[in-house]
Amino acid sequence: MKKALITGITGQDGSYLAELLLEKGYEVHGLVRRASTFNTGRIDHLYQDYHLNEVQLFLHYGDISDSTNLVKLLYRLKPDEIYHLASQSHVRVSFDMPEYTGDITGVGTIRILEAIRETGIESKFYQASSSEMFGKIDEAPQTEKTRFYPCSPYGCSKVYSYWTTVNYRESYNIFACNGILFNHESPRRGETFVSRKITRAVAHIKHGLQNKLYLGNLDAKRDWGYAKEYVEAMWLMLQQDEPDDYVIATGKSHTVRDFLELAFDRVELDWKKFVEIDPKYFRPVEVEFLLGDPTKAKRELGWQANTDLKKLVMLMVDADMEIVGEKIYGSKKRRQEISADQFVYAESIS
Repeated sequence: MKKALITGITGQDGSYLAELLLEKGYEVHGLVRRASTFNTGRIDHLYQDYHLNEVQLFLHYGDISDSTNLVKLLYRLKPDEIYHLASQSHVRVSFDMPEYTGDITGVGTIRILEAIRETGIESKFYQASSSEMFGKIDEAPQTEKTRFYPCSPYGCSKVYSYWTTVNYRESYNIFACNGILFNHESPRRGETFVSRKITRAVAHIKHGLQNKLYLGNLDAKRDWGYAKEYVEAMWLMLQQDEPDDYVIATGKSHTVRDFLELAFDRVELDWKKFVEIDPKYFRPVEVEFLLGDPTKAKRELGWQANTDLKKLVMLMVDADMEIVGEKIYGSKKRRQEISADQFVYAESIS
């Protein structure tokens, strides 16, 4: 049985990756920050889903800022694979908390790589790099050879982590890969990210719980994919004979406005009646256009995205409609008993 350690296991990507690895028979360990409230909502279902098979999922309190604890944990676990997903991952917040972002998102990576080097374990290492490293682009689409020009503290921190990973690979012969993932979303996306902010607002507006949605730059273009598919690319990178870096993307780009239209169309509403622009949501420096070229990943990993934007938005809106519907009407069974006049969306989400 292979053993994997996931930092950021309670996040969107971490939860999907944990599911994937458990399905493949891994013993999965996750690093979790201590909090005064339970923060494992995205992975709690795994204990139920795999209960009959005695789920091999173990959580450990720790923090990317604590290098001593990381070394102790690696000595104890000796994982075959390490997936480093933990970070301060919100681009807009990174402008408000640049030092913290640099410490966690940037220096946190070198702490784990140093722990691997210090312990001498032969773990394969995955670093969650980001399309935000490209920033102010000078070519499209962006490939593994495109120049980095980050436009936020988050992007700068990810560039630091990227080159640190390359450096440790070349200096200490560590099997270390960078996955340069473009935007990837899902119903588990954090509620402050623009995609989930939109789909959650759609559900609240449809149910009369919200009147307005305030957003920033609607013209920004992004390459949006489905997070559940993207974690498979992470796993595939660590199954190769040699470590390398890969762009993971759909190869198609859409504006925030496109996302809005699809989300509101799903519930038959006109987004223009509910959306207002608020300058506070603009970044100090905007990244206007990101488009990834996944050719290398398809050729060498056999990976490609299979969920287009329309289907992705539908998945997210339906999930948020169900969440809001349960809050208002109770269980799914109860909602099925309510007439179409009272709950017009019940059929499509049940």
